[in-house]
Amino acid sequence: MISALFAGIVATLVTVAIEKWGGITGGILGTVPSTIVPAAAGMYLAGGEAALIESMAIIPLGMLVNGIFLTVWIILPPHLSQAKTPLMITTISALLIWTFSAIIMLKIASFALEENLGAINLGFIGLLLLLLLSVIINWKTTEIAKGKHPVSPFVLVCRGLAAAIAIGFAVWLSGQGQPLIAGIAAVFPAIFLTSMVALWMAQGPTVPRGAAGPMMLGGASVAVYAIVSIWSLPEFGVLMGSIIAWLVAVIGWSLPAFIVLSKRNSFSD
Repeated sequence: MISALFAGIVATLVTVAIEKWGGITGGILGTVPSTIVPAAAGMYLAGGEAALIESMAIIPLGMLVNGIFLTVWIILPPHLSQAKTPLMITTISALLIWTFSAIIMLKIASFALEENLGAINLGFIGLLLLLLLSVIINWKTTEIAKGKHPVSPFVLVCRGLAAAIAIGFAVWLSGQGQPLIAGIAAVFPAIFLTSMVALWMAQGPTVPRGAAGPMMLGGASVAVYAIVSIWSLPEFGVLMGSIIAWLVAVIGWSLPAFIVLSKRNSFSD
């Protein structure tokens, strides 16, 4: 319950950064590890070290699936200029592709673990694939306009509720002995989904399209956090282990990614 509540509160703040600071700053700094922090702690306390390892090892693959989800929001909208309901078509398409991809990833993960690939090795493979996709998507500069109209408080509350439900469900699954499914549930794109929809409704398609690439690149920090937490939580305890994993993810990935994208776009201006 505490994990879900904290996750919901944090989630309401994420995409406000996108509206205020634009796609690069908001997209990357708005996706530093947040909901994964209480999720990892809750899974560790509920299921022990074994559940933590399997749940966190699947997170990079889950973030890869989220990267595919965000890719739909970049590629599809320009082809729907003549459609009557482009937002609805994009949303449904992205969710269907996410679901299909998540099922495939779960099957791959289950097979890999049965073949003794190792949970941590699986996590590193997922991280490398996520980084590859992020680099490809962010290779060219995209529209990075800031929002001109605020998202309503009601939508912000909906974001928080969606994230809280997803994280609470993930922690519960971990306690029920379903760590792989819990890992995927923990990275259900509740924040990405509500962010894309809310930003589109308030600002039009340009702002969410411009933020999707940086959000994907910044979201890789969640995968970094997950891998580090496999070691840090059992070694240093929930509080200190969470702090260590967060600092490694932010200093080691989020800030460098922000600097690289900022310089890349300044050179292209």
